[in-house]
Amino acid sequence: MLRCYQFSVQTTLMAVIILAGLTAVTSNAATLPGVLKFSQWPLNGVTINGAAYFGHDELSSATLNANGVYVGTGAADDFSDYHNTPVIGVQWWGSYIPTPAVTGPPIPVPDFLLSFESDVPASPSGAFSHPGSVLLAQTVTRNTGGPLAPGQFTEAAVGPTNNLFEYQALLQNPFPEAAGTVYWLKIAGLFPSGTSEQWGWHNRDYTIQDLLANPGETNLNAAGTFPVWHFGDDAVQGFLNYTPPTSTQGGSVDEGDFVPLTYNPNKTSTDGPAVVTGLSEDLAFQLYTTPEPAPLVLLAIGGMALLLVSRRNIPGTKHPV
Repeated sequence: MLRCYQFSVQTTLMAVIILAGLTAVTSNAATLPGVLKFSQWPLNGVTINGAAYFGHDELSSATLNANGVYVGTGAADDFSDYHNTPVIGVQWWGSYIPTPAVTGPPIPVPDFLLSFESDVPASPSGAFSHPGSVLLAQTVTRNTGGPLAPGQFTEAAVGPTNNLFEYQALLQNPFPEAAGTVYWLKIAGLFPSGTSEQWGWHNRDYTIQDLLANPGETNLNAAGTFPVWHFGDDAVQGFLNYTPPTSTQGGSVDEGDFVPLTYNPNKTSTDGPAVVTGLSEDLAFQLYTTPEPAPLVLLAIGGMALLLVSRRNIPGTKHPV
């Protein structure tokens, strides 16, 4: 089992490779502080076999009811990395899902639920893995100006069209993650009562491998002409009832009836060639952590390595720039 920050020739070379690849795919530099520790980029204009694919959004939003509970549908995806350090920031991608009841521009989502949850592993009987108990849940509120503060998020339209939005949030309460442990992250837009807006979490660009995932990723299309990188198990979707905390009592996240998310025939026009039909789906997000002394040293080594190492491009594929 790989131990992070163990200084040996092999580990140092691995760190250089990871950092070089990481810098290559993160040239859309984020403004979040800290060090990137897990990364799944959005599917947004990737070219495969001559066709461009822009991905789709999985419904993940809830609306406040008369009892003060947000009721809706929530999506979640699993993750694990090499760092025994807390998650301090999250970046993700998504957009507003049109509904017949919404005319004109949608009301911008004012809040998001970010919920870190334990893993219920897949069973020998064939049951898929899914989120277990809630370990840390919190609401982040839209930043309306000035520097991003803990407990806030920003929203920015990203190209090549304005249909996709990038979100960045600083956590009010960092999530204490253990290296090599599988967790789930749920992200859901929270809308006020009396509105009909819906928000969706965008799916991942599977042609870009996440070298920070622990254990490594699997290429689900290893015999094909393009890769379909995938971490862990399928992303999932289920019902969501979220009661935010108040000054007198704690909040709660009630969820269940999970279904696995896979590519299917009515999505392949946006997600990729027909060969991806039925393959496990990942969602687009990145996690940031506090820097440690050893990674800072390795970061310097990686920076020098970038002077010597050029990016390896996948034929027929356009990556973020």
